[in-house]
Amino acid sequence: MTKHWTATDIPSQAGRRVLITGANSGIGYPTALKLARKGAEVVLACRDRQRGESALDRLRTEAPGAKIELVLLDLASLASVREVAAAELSKGLPLDLLINNAGVMAPAKRLETKDGFELQFGTNVLGHFALTGLLMPALEMSAAAATDAEHRPRVVTVASIAHKRGRINFDDLQFRNGYSPMAAYQQSKLADLMFAFEMEQRLEARSSGLLSMAAHPGVAETSLFKVGSSTGLAHIAEKVIAQTIGALLNSDAEGALPTLYAATSPGAVGGGYYGPQGFQEMRGGDVGDAQVAPQARDAAVAARLWSVCQDMTGVHFL
Repeated sequence: MTKHWTATDIPSQAGRRVLITGANSGIGYPTALKLARKGAEVVLACRDRQRGESALDRLRTEAPGAKIELVLLDLASLASVREVAAAELSKGLPLDLLINNAGVMAPAKRLETKDGFELQFGTNVLGHFALTGLLMPALEMSAAAATDAEHRPRVVTVASIAHKRGRINFDDLQFRNGYSPMAAYQQSKLADLMFAFEMEQRLEARSSGLLSMAAHPGVAETSLFKVGSSTGLAHIAEKVIAQTIGALLNSDAEGALPTLYAATSPGAVGGGYYGPQGFQEMRGGDVGDAQVAPQARDAAVAARLWSVCQDMTGVHFL
């Protein structure tokens, strides 16, 4: 366990190319900011142009001279994922760090992606699965050029303590037979964590120089928590609850620390899972090994889930 690790401990990121999904808000923005300040070339992959450009302007103010760019990526559209990946590969540049950060949390009503998947599974899991697979040539290019362990490229997938209550329901992955907002979210975050672990095992089997790991922010006071779909009295109650417990939550910047640790620390290892070390892993300034629920270590389920994701996305890798 590593304690008292802060953003000041991030080693120089000069020469590294980084792509972060959902980089305009939540923990994505401070992640982008800290990496940009350390010299990384940061690609902000955002769904909304206006919000993405606003984040660019803010970054230029807070990190003068930073190398940053915006790409429009809708993880709820496999066509968009393919378009962004193709554009990135066309540059012929190695990708040193992919942070699968964007997410959708518990919309009150069941919604679908453009491809007909339940929105949370389609965005949080399938969108990132496809993006990672399609960007493998650029990640492997970086792995081939790495001169030592510290410079090996990494894929960091943002999971959640919510995975502990998750179950992979292969009989109804899309929640067509009775939708539960939180159960769908918990399943998607469990799937994200299993994806990170399964990917690392497959990379190790190939003796790849690429690392796969995961992190979670605790319970960060991000837009995921603040923005709901309720209306009327339910919306008022939601706002009161958020204001009441807001003081107990990590800030966005604090919530970003485990991701930054996984992305940059020489102490982070392939297959690792990192999070805050405070009460119930909900908050805390220390970063260390996060607790993994037993179901996240089920190798048979992970292998089946990988195969299902390949079939659903049409993206086959490793």
